[in-house]
Amino acid sequence: MLKSVYTTTTTNTEFVKSSCTFTTYPRLCFSSLSTHASLIQTSPKIMAHAALNITLASAKATSAMMVRLSNSRLKPREVLAMRDCVEELGDTLEELRKSIGEMCRLSGSNYEVYMSDIQTWVSAALTDVNTCTDGFEGDDMDGKVKVLVRRRILVIAHLTSNALALINHFASIHG
Repeated sequence: MLKSVYTTTTTNTEFVKSSCTFTTYPRLCFSSLSTHASLIQTSPKIMAHAALNITLASAKATSAMMVRLSNSRLKPREVLAMRDCVEELGDTLEELRKSIGEMCRLSGSNYEVYMSDIQTWVSAALTDVNTCTDGFEGDDMDGKVKVLVRRRILVIAHLTSNALALINHFASIHG
């Protein structure tokens, strides 16, 4: 009994690791998804779904952090950049939520339509995340604020990129 639980856990973890090779950021992919290996098991669909949920949680946390930060003592230009970024993250959150909802509805007859919507929304979410940092360009931005925001946004961008890669991989083996 104990050996089969160990073997199953190893198989699930290996599945996550091998699936992450399809992503641009395989180490981040594995570190963010390996703790969910028992849920994912060997399902590319559940793995893509989990990647979306992890990305959504990270984007929510970053958005909340940025709202708090924008209410602190910042230069007016930094506050504007923060607000713009929070707005972009809001769009990202909406696109990720819609994608997660569609992942639950993937079915035979409408599979291609739903999958196309998911791919479009996750691509749009990635664009919105990348647009977020545009307001922080230039030398007149506080170095600490810029570095903090960019670091957090970069993680979301990488998670989103990985989720899209896992979705595309799932689509390629399903269709």
